[in-house]
Amino acid sequence: MRRLKLVPDNTEWKFFKYWRLTFGLSVAAIVLSIAAFLTMGLNFGIDFRGGTTIRTESAQPVDIGAYRGAIAGLGLGDVTITEVFDPTYGPDRNVAMVRIQAQDGEEAVSPQMIQAVEAALQTVDPSITFPSVESVGPKVSGELVQTAVLAVVLANAAVLFYIWLRFEWQFAVGAVVALVHDVILTIGIFSALQIRFDLAIIAALLTIVGYSLNDTVIIFDRVRENLVKFKKRRLQDLLDLSINETMSRTVMTSGTTLIALVSLYVLGGDVIRGFVFAMIWGVIVGTYSTVFVASVVLLRLGVKRDWSKPETETPGTQFKTGP
Repeated sequence: MRRLKLVPDNTEWKFFKYWRLTFGLSVAAIVLSIAAFLTMGLNFGIDFRGGTTIRTESAQPVDIGAYRGAIAGLGLGDVTITEVFDPTYGPDRNVAMVRIQAQDGEEAVSPQMIQAVEAALQTVDPSITFPSVESVGPKVSGELVQTAVLAVVLANAAVLFYIWLRFEWQFAVGAVVALVHDVILTIGIFSALQIRFDLAIIAALLTIVGYSLNDTVIIFDRVRENLVKFKKRRLQDLLDLSINETMSRTVMTSGTTLIALVSLYVLGGDVIRGFVFAMIWGVIVGTYSTVFVASVVLLRLGVKRDWSKPETETPGTQFKTGP
């Protein structure tokens, strides 16, 4: 029985042959992302902008399309409608959450506007009721922004400390530069496309940090092993060898993750589409940055080798270094 092979055995791809070009593209992408953020900003959702959440219950099944159509004429801007599936509500209680952003010039959605939303929904479903209405003011949303930024910064700092303890400082710098690269590019594309940016996207950013770190650690582990085995080889050749040796694992992991994420993006609906898009983008740029950012930084910084142990390379295992 033959196994499925997404990557041929004993690949000898030269990932660093054009490292100046690939690293230059990464720098250019970072500059463009920062420019997009400074000129266009982010399309903050209710979590960061402030707004109101209305919980609805009805004897009839929730029709998100009908709800959205009834509210559309009120000109409320960012309105998110999600159906809530919770067994504690009981089988005969159809529950939805309607989230409305704070309007320009106002600290919160006015009571009159909330009444207008409720009246519009009752034209679609006369049996609908509104058990609770909760508002998020600008002060709370501002605190959420600060907390979100702090979470991302602390996550990167923890990664720096972890890699520094496990490897050497050159590895740590390479890993953190790659993570910063991923986060900036993700924020840049959300800014350029004006996709709604809320707390779910912060969760996606933190997940991207973990995913990219996992891929980087796998390759760095192999680099460390090869530094001991092949002492006379150039660092560039060792990095090429290490990435080739882990390529099958990288392709399999990223490929299966993308299959699941694309399925969620197509079939999951509007509620999780922003989160899933961030994850898809993060998997792609995270895999790229592991090879063409973290490893390039390590290549340029160099790494100290342990000459106290004998080289274990055996004849016939030479890794070709030609063009």
